[in-house]
Amino acid sequence: MSDPTDNTLAAIASILDNPEPPREPASPAIERHPLAPEQLEADGYSKVGPGPMASVRFKWALRRAEDGEFYVDETVGEGSARVTSGPMSRETAMKLVDDRESEARRRFENLRSEMSGRNTAAGPVRKDSGEI
Repeated sequence: MSDPTDNTLAAIASILDNPEPPREPASPAIERHPLAPEQLEADGYSKVGPGPMASVRFKWALRRAEDGEFYVDETVGEGSARVTSGPMSRETAMKLVDDRESEARRRFENLRSEMSGRNTAAGPVRKDSGEI
C-alpha cells in the first residue's frame, strides 16, 4: 500500500511544474485553526496540512468512540473517504495527529524547495528562433 502523502505530494509537484498564470493575490497556503482549550480534549482536535489547494490538503481529526477509545481520521481534500487509525490512548492519538501534520509540512517544504531549485537551475527553456 502506498503512502497517501506521496500521492498528494506528486499531485502538488505536477501542479507546480505546470503553474497557471497568476490571477489575484493568493491566500496563504497554510490554514491554521486556533484551538480553544476545550478543543484540546479529543473531539475537535484537528490539524490541516499544507498545500496550494484544498482539494489535495490533508486533514487529521481526533475523535472519541462510545467505548472511550480514541481514533484519528485522516482525509485528503474535501469529501474524501477517511482512513482511520486506532484504537489508542488520547495522548497517542494527539501525538499521531501532531506527527502526521509535522511530517506532511516537512515533506511539502522539501518539495517546494526542490521545485524552486529546479526552476531556478533550469532557467527558461526557449526554442531558438534565429532572432537576437
